[in-house]
Amino acid sequence: MTLLQLKYVVTVAEKGTISDAAKELFISQPSLTNAIKELENEMQITIFNRTNKGIVVSNIGDEFLAYARQVLEQANLLEEKFLNAKKQSPIFSVSTQHYSFAVNAFVDVIREFEGDRYDFTLRETQTYEIIEDVTRLKSEVGILYTSSKNEEVIRKLIKQNGLVFAKLFVAKPHVFISSKHPLANREAISLEELEEYPYLSFEQGDYNSFYFSEEILSTLDRNKNIKVRDRATLFNLAIGLNGYTVSTGVISKELNGENIIARPLLVDEYMCVGTITQKNMTLSRYGKAYMDALKGHVAEYMR
Repeated sequence: MTLLQLKYVVTVAEKGTISDAAKELFISQPSLTNAIKELENEMQITIFNRTNKGIVVSNIGDEFLAYARQVLEQANLLEEKFLNAKKQSPIFSVSTQHYSFAVNAFVDVIREFEGDRYDFTLRETQTYEIIEDVTRLKSEVGILYTSSKNEEVIRKLIKQNGLVFAKLFVAKPHVFISSKHPLANREAISLEELEEYPYLSFEQGDYNSFYFSEEILSTLDRNKNIKVRDRATLFNLAIGLNGYTVSTGVISKELNGENIIARPLLVDEYMCVGTITQKNMTLSRYGKAYMDALKGHVAEYMR
């Protein structure tokens, strides 16, 4: 296995076809195909499945490519430091539940490195996909919460997939509502007071069990339920329909404006928000910077 072979498979995955990758790499298609086959034979895996419609990255190929990208990044760092080589586009990904501090920290990382080229991804996605993304190294860092209701299941999944959970903070549940909501002037809100208003939650796809719900207390029976996929839609519905959702209470006015406010929910429960990462993997410089930025924003919100 060589760095060149790793570069070949990463380029093919990015371009989507052997022909486009060959043009990018300035080699012939047969040479590229043979190099990939040799690597697959050496590693005893199938990185790309060949179909009538072209090539598709296999499941094990996804995992292999994630490691390959990290190896290439480290090689690029060595070249930059000792050979004054041209900088390559850095790659960094985060998968998270819908938290404003996760977005703010992502912005900080981009500003810190101020590169002319980068390929960063921020996925605000479903809970199960967060665990899957970090397991398959599609993302270096994941962010989610545990509570007394889901902790056993979530922690078991994390452990089974060779991941580790690191606590960022523990929060009491809060209600996110419009600043013009009829209950906006309350210092704290009870579940009974919320009964007549639409309950807003993030849709979890095939894994819609309450264990994977992004909102705590998801097992409660509510008359009015609306599921969405993104944060902007949820907040628009909170404003337009006097809807509400339940989260940590940590909210960014910079990102979400003055229209959404948080009020404590009168329940005996907690939300432990933390990061998940690969157990035995050293974070990249971008991963380390992101972790530092997360802790900084959390400390700021907790004051």
